Formats: sequence, structure tokens, C-alpha cells
Amino acid sequence: DGIPAYDYFRGKCLDNQIFSAELRRAIAIPSKSILFNIDQKADVISKEQIDALLSVFQKVFDEMCGYYGKQPHIAQFERDLDSRGLLEKFKASFSDLAKLPWERGREQYILEGANITKAYVEATGLAVADGQGVLNRYRQDFRSSIEDFAEKVKQFIDAQVPGFRLNFFVDEVGQYIADNVKLMTNLQTIAESLNTKCRGRAWLIVTAQQDMSSVIGDLDQQKQNDFSKIQARFANRMPLNSADVAEVIQRRLLEKTEASFPVLSDLYHHEANNLKTLFDFSDGSIRLENFRDKEHFIRSYPFVPYQYALFQMAIQNLSQHSAFEGKHSSVGERSMLGVFQDVAKRVANLPVGTLATFDFMFEGIRTALKSNVQQSILVAEANLGDKFATQTLKALFLVKYVKPFKASARNVAILMLDRFDVDLTAHRRRVEEALSLLEQNSYIQRNGELFEFLTDEEKDIEQEIKATEVDPSEVTKELETLLFDNVIKSRKLKHEASSNDYSYSRRLDDRLLGREYELSINLVTPFHEHSGAPDSIRLATMSKDELAVVLKADARFINDVMMYKRTDKYVRHARQTTQQPTIDRIIRDKGELNNSRQRDLTRDAKLLLADSRLFVRGEEIEIRAEDPQVRIDRAFQVLVDKVYINLPMLRGVVYAEAEISKFLRKAADGLLGESNASLTEAEQEILNFAQANGRTGVRTTVKAITERFERAPYGWSYAAILCTTAALIGRGKMEARMDGTSLEGDALERGLKNAHALTNIVLVLQVEFTSGQVRKLREFYVAFFDAQPSSSDGKALGLEIIEH
Repeated sequence: DGIPAYDYFRGKCLDNQIFSAELRRAIAIPSKSILFNIDQKADVISKEQIDALLSVFQKVFDEMCGYYGKQPHIAQFERDLDSRGLLEKFKASFSDLAKLPWERGREQYILEGANITKAYVEATGLAVADGQGVLNRYRQDFRSSIEDFAEKVKQFIDAQVPGFRLNFFVDEVGQYIADNVKLMTNLQTIAESLNTKCRGRAWLIVTAQQDMSSVIGDLDQQKQNDFSKIQARFANRMPLNSADVAEVIQRRLLEKTEASFPVLSDLYHHEANNLKTLFDFSDGSIRLENFRDKEHFIRSYPFVPYQYALFQMAIQNLSQHSAFEGKHSSVGERSMLGVFQDVAKRVANLPVGTLATFDFMFEGIRTALKSNVQQSILVAEANLGDKFATQTLKALFLVKYVKPFKASARNVAILMLDRFDVDLTAHRRRVEEALSLLEQNSYIQRNGELFEFLTDEEKDIEQEIKATEVDPSEVTKELETLLFDNVIKSRKLKHEASSNDYSYSRRLDDRLLGREYELSINLVTPFHEHSGAPDSIRLATMSKDELAVVLKADARFINDVMMYKRTDKYVRHARQTTQQPTIDRIIRDKGELNNSRQRDLTRDAKLLLADSRLFVRGEEIEIRAEDPQVRIDRAFQVLVDKVYINLPMLRGVVYAEAEISKFLRKAADGLLGESNASLTEAEQEILNFAQANGRTGVRTTVKAITERFERAPYGWSYAAILCTTAALIGRGKMEARMDGTSLEGDALERGLKNAHALTNIVLVLQVEFTSGQVRKLREFYVAFFDAQPSSSDGKALGLEIIEH
């Protein structure tokens, strides 16, 4: 409208003198700009034509010069006449002859051939024969090349004032050339030729999508190389991003009246201390902007600052997942302005203090969404019967593909906050009820603490998963994996006082899992018939050698375990049968989500064990520790102490099989035959066992001793039993025999270390001699041999006398 470009910007840069000076310097340079959409200006039927791109540039340049751009040979005819100063004379002659202006006549040049010839003859003074069919000759002889075009541009620039610039602004070049290598090369050559011929006085400014793969599709290596060559010719990049979209919206849509400032200022001061708490996303979610100060609050109200960035991410990700009709590759200020304007109108008449909830944004993009994408929302609106739950569903739809945003119940409650003075506890409960209703009706799915909107196809698959039958044994196996393998982990637990490792039976709700051992850990889950009656379980442990771990009745944990198994079974089966790419993608996503669900289940299992009740022999064990492994381990110590009451007989001594030879050679302290006082408590216990067997005529083998003393009430280690037995043999209290032959020395040591031989090693009690008998025999030895015997044991002394 005749207003210079500088005048539009002058008011925007009053505070920036440097920018203002740069603008004034720019407009001081004489220039002319040609702006056009390349696809709109292209006359060629197919982009495969060799000169498709050059023809467009030639056309717009000719039109700018005032020539007939639609037919390049006519434009060349006009250019030649103009160069001789005859163009205006020709136009006047043609107008007189044809009774219409040349600008109309050239469009009908086939019909006006005679008048064109006459006008040409009159303007040039040539003979009629020379002017006959002049345009036909031009058409036949006209040839154009990129170099010719650049030369014409140079000639035009040279004819202007010194320092003149000619600028070509070309819109959507990226989409036009796409993956056409010939067009890429032509554009590259045009840029090079203009630079070479015009020496920086002709500029080429083009627009293209920043993410070309979204326009072209998957770029192979060759296409990437071709396109990078073009980008190298356009070294000056001006990315048009949406970084300041919030400022644009606030200045263009949310400018406040003078009367509203005091009201909003009072509102800010009243709520200032609560703003950080109200709009602070947690649970590992992306950090989004909050109100900075009073001015920021007034500029942004009734929107919360996080909504600008989150909505922008929402529509970008929805576009990438083909949610819109057409390809919304550019989703910046223009698309967001319309949505925010629509929302602002909807909340305009609501009382001050009301906020625009995030679900309002959905209405702004509803018309652009594909019908199948929003089908679930349409069904919910018609059938759900809960307006707030439907609004919550819309908000979850918007953030479905925004991976950095974690849609936990708390974060969703922030999205649905519609005023400042809300009761946060009641609001959170309302949101949780809405989420529960949506989950029950398969509009959304829950994965741990997070919720996700389900598309129509995802909804069908979710319902199929929920209908999948799972065998109870599979659920039991999964609980065993979660609780035993992932949390308790070890299949043996160490008793700290004795340093013994004890294997234990795994029991789940009283059912044995795997091998049975004397000690047990029994995990009582909410599936157990007495899970709600811990006293019944406590009483049941009075007669059992087990540690009962009673888990809290957590219905959600059980539901998640069932959902995990159903999904796992469905995904494994579906991967073998599905053929549709869309369904295959959803199934892959379900599998990935299920892996995440399993990690969450492990975490929940740890929390359940950390908060469980522990019972041993009718008593509840109080252990204050957050680590579930530590709690189970400490409770197991109590179980061992209660079951193996004779374990302290070993006095905390740690035994090893390698020490058997040491115990076999062990010399008695004093005269062993004098009394049993020198025997340890453990040795005396084994000796008593052998003597009791002897009185009843039962043969005592080493195997029988190990079996007896590994069990309750002893619980001794295998090495401790063998070493103690070896000590008794070494002290002469028992004699080892195999196949009727006495075992001594190395043969005896090898036999005790061979587990298979223990059954055949029989222990025979030695004849007991009184201390008086031993003393008299010793006195006889001294009197008869006139020497001191080397043995002090009765049997050894007798053998020594026989040998002498």
C-alpha cells in the first residue's frame, strides 16, 4: 500500500538502536525483489522436463522486466525491440492496427499474426517480407540456458543505479525439487551462475522444510549427498523456529486492558506463594516453565506458561505420528495462534481466577485431526457419561507422544487445574477417579504410575489383552521370579553367628516351589486365603520351621502382575500371526511397555517386602530396615536360632574339610581315659549318639552321623560334623572300620573326605578302661621294661606292651 518496509519495523526496534541502524543501512541499498511460489509459477506439465526449474526463473524475471513471461520467445522478441528502443513504437502501432493493447494481443498472438507483422514492419522500417512470421522464427530459434539467464540478469542489473541488488525469493523449493536429482542440479547451477556473473548483486533466497526427510521420505545415502551439495550453495541459513511462540501469543492475543491490571495484580499477590507448588511437574517429567513474576503472570493469564511449550511439543509429535489430515510439517506460531485464540474466546466470560485447562487445546485442533485418530474421544463423548473424565481423556491424547512428559496422576491433575483456589486433595481424587473410569473402559492404559491414551486400534488390542486367559501356574512362576529371584536373590542365606550357609525351601502361599529343605521362606501374597488375617498365619508358624513373610494386600500389584502375564502371552502369540504394519507397531510398543511394567513390578515387589510382616515360630519379628534383602536376612537369623537350638554347641568355631587330618592326629590333653571332661560339647553329643546306637544294637556309620547332626535341632555344617567325628577317632573314643578292616592314617582321611564312602565307614566304640586300670598297666610297663611308655591311652598302651 505504498508503506515502506522499514516503517513496519521502526516501532518494534525503538529499544534496539543497533538493529534499527542495521535496518536503515539495509534499506539504503537500492534493490528489487521478486517473490513467488515456485510450484504456482511453473507452467510445465511435468517436473521431469529438463528445463523445468530454469523456465520458472526465466518467467518471473521476464514478468518483472515487463515482458511476456508465459512465452519465453515472445519475451525475447520484446527484449530485443526494447534494446533498440523500438518496443513502445511497436506497441503503439499494434494497438492502432488491432484495436487492443499489446498486453492482450500477445496472449492471442496466433490470431493476431497479421497485425503483429504490420506493426513490426512499421516499427523497424523493414520490408514486409522480412517481418512475415517473425514470432514463428523466434519460437523456432529460441534457445535458453542457465548461463544465458544469468547474463540477462547481469545486463538488467548493469542498467540500474550503482550498487543495485536483484533478489529472488522462492517459496517451497524443498518440496518442489524433493528427490529429483536433475532439479537439484539445476538449482545448484542457477545459484552458482548468478553468483559468478553478477558478483554478489543477485541473491537467491529459498524456503524449505528444515526436516527434509519429512517431505522427501527416507533419504538414502545418494539422496543425502545430492541434497547436501545444494545446501552448500545456500550457506546463509535462517531457521524459522517457534522459540518465541509464547511471546507472540501474549502480545497478539492476550494483551490486557488497563482496567484488568489491578485485578490481575491482586490475584497474583494472593496466589504468588502457591504458584510453584501448583504447576511443578514431578515423577521424572520434563521441566516446563512456570510463572516468573507478576508481569509474566499478567501477560500470560488465563494460560499457564507450561502450556505453550507442551502444546507445541504435542502437535509436533502428533504430526510425526500422522494424526493430522495432510502432513503438518510446520507446526509453529501460525497453527498455535489459532488454537490459543479459540481457547481464549471460550474462557473470556468466566470469572477472574479461572484457568484454561490443557484439554481445551484439543478443540482447537479437532477439525484438523483424522477421524480414526479421535474415534475414541468421539465414543467417550457419546457414551462415557462423565464430562470431566472425557476432558481428562483429551488432555492425555495431546500428550500421548510427548515422551519427556510423564503422565502420572499428579501431573495429569496439574493439566486439569481450572482455577487457583481449588482443593488440591479433592481435585487429585477427582482426577484419579476419572483415570480409573477411563482405564476400566479401555480408553487409556496404565503402566506403573503412568497413564497413556489408547488409539482405536490400540483400544481393540488392549481389550483383547484383558480377555487373554492366563494359567495360575504362570502367575505363580512370575511371582516367584519377582519376589525370590529379583529381590531376595540368593538361594542360600548365611547365618552370621556360625558362618554356615543354609539352603531354604521356597514357598509361595504354602505351596512348595522347587526342592524342599528343612528351613523354609514362605511368602504370603494377597492370593492366600488368610492374607487378610495375619494372626492365623502367625499361629500356623508355631509348628513349622519357616519364616512367614506376609505381604500387604495390594490389589494394584496383583492386577499389574496379571496384566504383565496377559500382555506377555498376547504379544508372543501376536508376533507370530500379525501381518499388518500398523498392528505390528502397536504390538512392538506393547512389548516395550511390558518390559517397563516388569521393571516397575520389581520395584513394587521390593516395596512390598520392605513393608511386610515377618513371623517365626508364632512370634512377629520387628526389623526396622528399608532394604527388603536386609529384612529377610535378619529374620532368617532368628529362624536359624529358633530351629537349630544346638548350634551353639560348636562355640562359633568355623570348620573346613581340609582340617580333618588335623583333628585325626589331635592328641588328648591329659589322660583321655580318666574322664570325658576334656571332650567338647559337640564331641560328647556325637559320642552319646554312637553309644545310644550301641546299646540298641544299631550300627553307627559316618553317614548316619552327618544326617543326624545336619538336621534340627543341630543344624551343624557338613565340615563341622566330619571334623568333630575325626576328633573322636583321634582321641581313641571310636574306631573306624570298613568291610571289617580297621581304617587308620591316610586311608581313614581319604575315606572321610569321600562322600560316597561315608555309608560304608562304620564307627565302633572303644572299650572303656578305668583310670585305675590304665595306671596299673603303666606301672607294670615301667617295672618290666625299665622305661617310660610313649602312650597314655589304654588301648595304645596295651599295643605298645604287646609290641615290646
